[in-house]
Amino acid sequence: MLFHHHLISSKNNFTIRIHLDDTTEENGALKVIANSHSKGIYRPETINWNIEKEISCNIKRGGVMIMKPLLLHSSSRTSNNKKRRVIHLEFSNKILPKELKWSEYLSFE
Repeated sequence: MLFHHHLISSKNNFTIRIHLDDTTEENGALKVIANSHSKGIYRPETINWNIEKEISCNIKRGGVMIMKPLLLHSSSRTSNNKKRRVIHLEFSNKILPKELKWSEYLSFE
């Protein structure tokens, strides 16, 4: 399984995942390496699997998961052919470089 994190993320970003379906290990629930976001850029090839353990985030329909985008995460394909629809929203208080634009931006100044 290939774990990854979002490289443009900063420590000020967070993600809200709203689950439209139950997510279980059988339909590809998100798997995370707990506290990996606190290690900065943590490459999957450098993980010590004798120490680190993946955790399956089984969430019921209507449940909400809040996470840091730098949290190392992955998911598998469904093995039971059930849906795992999720609304995935990322928030940041950082301004992007001028070559990039947020698809939606709201200033709270």
